[in-house]
Amino acid sequence: METGLQVALILFSFLLGLLVLMHKGKGGGLSDMFGGGMQSSVGGSSVAERNLDRMTIVVALIWFGIVVALGLLMK
Repeated sequence: METGLQVALILFSFLLGLLVLMHKGKGGGLSDMFGGGMQSSVGGSSVAERNLDRMTIVVALIWFGIVVALGLLMK
């Protein structure tokens, strides 16, 4: 169980890093490659950027849950 969580932590850490790097920064981001550059005239962020935000939050919560679970198992 502990080994499985450690492997999952490594995978989710890598995925979380990739998702964070895809976010749009001051000068643009990798999300522009996936349609993040097409913004509506209404304002706010694009659909691609909002979906990227949601995916990042979900992955971060899963990552946090794995860290907590590993901490409890190792205690």
